[in-house]
Amino acid sequence: MKKNREIIGFGLAALLSGLTLSSEAIADEGGVGFWLPGQYGSFAAIPPEPGFSMPLVTYAYSGDASASRPLDIGGQIRLGVDARYLGQFIIPTYSPENNVLGGRLALSLATIVASSKVSADTTLGSAAGGTSKRVTGIGDLYPTVQLFWNRGTSNWMTYLTGAIPVGDYQAGRLTNIGLGHGAIDIGGAYSYFDPNTGWEASATLGVTYNFENPDTNYQNGESIHLDWSVSKFVSEAWQVGVVGFAYKQISDDKGTPAVLNGFRSETYGIGPQIAYSGELGGRPVYASLRAYREFETQNRTEGVAAYLTLSISF
Repeated sequence: MKKNREIIGFGLAALLSGLTLSSEAIADEGGVGFWLPGQYGSFAAIPPEPGFSMPLVTYAYSGDASASRPLDIGGQIRLGVDARYLGQFIIPTYSPENNVLGGRLALSLATIVASSKVSADTTLGSAAGGTSKRVTGIGDLYPTVQLFWNRGTSNWMTYLTGAIPVGDYQAGRLTNIGLGHGAIDIGGAYSYFDPNTGWEASATLGVTYNFENPDTNYQNGESIHLDWSVSKFVSEAWQVGVVGFAYKQISDDKGTPAVLNGFRSETYGIGPQIAYSGELGGRPVYASLRAYREFETQNRTEGVAAYLTLSISF
């Protein structure tokens, strides 16, 4: 398993943890939450190898909310919401040679090119009935700083990330690619990995603070989130396992209509993963596919999400 660990270490941790981005899965104001549940997977705390890498993550989501679950989207109360999202995250990452505080530093700046379609059966206070909107554009910028430490089979990571709201956003629109407001997220991760047995387990815990949207005077509440994985290498190159997440808002939104009663959202997800570690043109490559089915969801759509990740070392 030594070869696998070397390939994984070149930048997988930066790939997964650099994806600290928002999705169009309905949550918070306008259907956009900063944290994307499930973005951390296996090896979240494994230190990367020094140098540059260019992780690419394709993210797909499909979900809906019943007519009995009102959502605040585009400044209006919508019923019977259906959401479809496909995005390509681009995450240039650099890890310097020298250690910082005894650990390995990783810096990344991510963005996304995405297409989002949201429809609603009913808009309260409107006689127009159903409505639908599709938007294709570029998302916000998401800088991330991470610090990794390793001791034997145990690995730790701490991170600080945020959103710079420069993406495609229009107040009042049914769907957006950008957030329309800034956010800060801080957290840490632990990974157990034994190259001799091939077993791996990771958990990432964080807290998000959202700034007020200056266009709408709406402020999303704070939230906590946990991403986890358990997997095993079944051969020198192939890895299989189970992944999951938990996301829960811990304070009310500010500026939400009284009928929504604070509009706190939460969701949970679980699903399979499969990954491959090898070489492409003599360069280390890591590819993985993870899928999640959401359940016990409140104040957001509920559906399925998938991540296809690819990272090649330069």
